[in-house]
Amino acid sequence: MGLISFLKSKFHKKDNQTEKYNQGLEKSRKNFSNKLQNLTMKYKSVNQEYFEELEEILIESDVGVNLALQIIEDVLEESKKEKISDPQRINEILVDKMFVGYASKGDIQNELTFLEGTPTVLLVVGVNGVGKTTTIAKLASRYKKQGKKTLLVAADTFRAGATEQLTVWAERLGVDIITGPSEADPASVAYDGVRKARLENYDFVIVDTAGRLQTKANLMAELSKIKRVIGKEIEEAPQETFLIIDATTGQNGVMQAKAFAEVTNLTGVVITKMDGTSKGGIILAIRDELGVPVRFIGLGEKLDDLEEFDLDKYLYGLCVGE
Repeated sequence: MGLISFLKSKFHKKDNQTEKYNQGLEKSRKNFSNKLQNLTMKYKSVNQEYFEELEEILIESDVGVNLALQIIEDVLEESKKEKISDPQRINEILVDKMFVGYASKGDIQNELTFLEGTPTVLLVVGVNGVGKTTTIAKLASRYKKQGKKTLLVAADTFRAGATEQLTVWAERLGVDIITGPSEADPASVAYDGVRKARLENYDFVIVDTAGRLQTKANLMAELSKIKRVIGKEIEEAPQETFLIIDATTGQNGVMQAKAFAEVTNLTGVVITKMDGTSKGGIILAIRDELGVPVRFIGLGEKLDDLEEFDLDKYLYGLCVGE
């Protein structure tokens, strides 16, 4: 059984999460799946031109040039080995290779692991405008609902309004927040927050950071200092560092991801605004470039529209769903 048939069988009865993926990836599916179908109708039997157009579809869907070339090479190799010339079967092999391209990169953990007796600290990084503050609010809401005593730390002290926005979210969600004066040292605010979390037995701490990428040296120095002072209060903290990427930025988002990966040890990526892009391949591109798992995916604007990333549901929503 090919992956497409497996996914159709697995998700023939849609639960709420599957339906969210289905709806959230509608734009991407219309762009990607429709092009595959049109290509299948155009050719009775595959040839070199077919594979060139298939490669173009992948690249236009933001899968990334390197990964697109590798996937096409793998599809071509298998089609020759199995003597397959039917375009429909080639497309099924393509989806199989997309799955393998993601899964073969290693760990696909999604949910956070909470420690016993000490706060779990999440450092959140990403450029301004990608939905970082909203994502922090969605994560806080998610884990508060799971019974986790949650603290927000507003260590983005340089962007005008950043602290105020996070404070509004904290009040709305009913969670505590630590802030500092305007242009205060971000590391000192982070230290105050983590110290409070340790002394007052919080389960979960989310530390917001400035979304600047002017120079990697400055960013590295700032993040290194924040990590250092956090680690003094809680051993091995931050346990998680998430990068927030806006799906609608396409390959610019991939470039941002590579830049942040060079200056900090990322443990996961959160892709926002997936419902707003027609190029859903960015998830595969970032995974290929960084080898870091996508942990959560934003499929809408509501607080509960931040979903744990599921590779099967993603490929179903991108390639199969209706």
